[in-house]
Amino acid sequence: MPVIPPEPSPCPPRPHRVVVLALDGLLPFELGIPHRIFGRPRDERGRPLYEVLTCSVRPPGPVRTDADFTVHVPHGPEALATADTVIVPACYELGPVFERGELTDELADALGRIPPTARIASICTGVYVLAAAGRLDGRRATTHWADAERLQRLFPKVDVDPDVLFVDDGDILTSAGVAAGIDLCLHMVRRDHGAAVANDVARRTVVPPHRDGGQAQYIQRPVPDPQQASTSGARAWALGRLHEPIQLRDMAERESMSVRTFTRRFREETGVSPGQWLTRQRVERARYLLETTELTVDQVARDAGFGTAQSMRAHLQAALGVTPTAYRRTFRAGAERASDARTDTEGALDARADGERGVEAGAVAA
Repeated sequence: MPVIPPEPSPCPPRPHRVVVLALDGLLPFELGIPHRIFGRPRDERGRPLYEVLTCSVRPPGPVRTDADFTVHVPHGPEALATADTVIVPACYELGPVFERGELTDELADALGRIPPTARIASICTGVYVLAAAGRLDGRRATTHWADAERLQRLFPKVDVDPDVLFVDDGDILTSAGVAAGIDLCLHMVRRDHGAAVANDVARRTVVPPHRDGGQAQYIQRPVPDPQQASTSGARAWALGRLHEPIQLRDMAERESMSVRTFTRRFREETGVSPGQWLTRQRVERARYLLETTELTVDQVARDAGFGTAQSMRAHLQAALGVTPTAYRRTFRAGAERASDARTDTEGALDARADGERGVEAGAVAA
């Protein structure tokens, strides 16, 4: 009987390619964010889920930063043609883009290489590049709150929201300034691979996986009366009983405030209303339970405080665009990958630590 050779192993999937466009005057911190966040996730075999490249609008070479150094960028604009995701970090030497809302020829040529299927994101003032290219016309977008008014004036066709940390408009995403770029990149990881993978990246990066509110809480406003209490105690109280009905008046009473005063203070501190905040926390709770437990959809709905599966389904579809069942089917595997990867890594660290302790013990014995 002839021996049938085994079928060759399928080629591993190509990592999702993220190309970061480095422009003169870039901010080094923002340039590093995509590398830090997308460089972390791994699949169940330890293979990277993303590949991150940095390119310029010119051939490989130096690019000026807004600090006292330049960075060597290894790729030219041709790298953009291979991108699954393109990220434009903040930069402050955009010339006609800032002055008249017009692209330079080399920048227009570079952006023209981006595949139509690619996802495009900006961090902080990188949004000016997308707006000048016409990619934000008729869309909602954000930037650093200090630049929002100027952005709106220069690009009236863009719906600028100065209060949020980031805007996800499907194939175009924009973020507010500086650390909001971390929020945006974690959101993209969460969208691609689920909350468990994103939370694991956040934990290893020592940042919160999700920040409450928007950048409205960072805009300078008249200093509030120091005698007025914060609403943080009520938020902590609510988080401990998401599975119960929570009334606005109950939260206000926790801080000894009227409902009207509490609502105003809550919005000042978080950038959203108490109802919006509470719904967001319940959605996050539901996501976690769908990914990490065997609870039925009805049980998850009750535990997260939605009461019924129908109510939870409506809220998840509004927030995430998927049903609870579809979310669990898509992201349960991601949660298991994150758990397996964490176990493998921690096991390797424990083994190394045991080895080091053995060496130390031997040295003492000697």
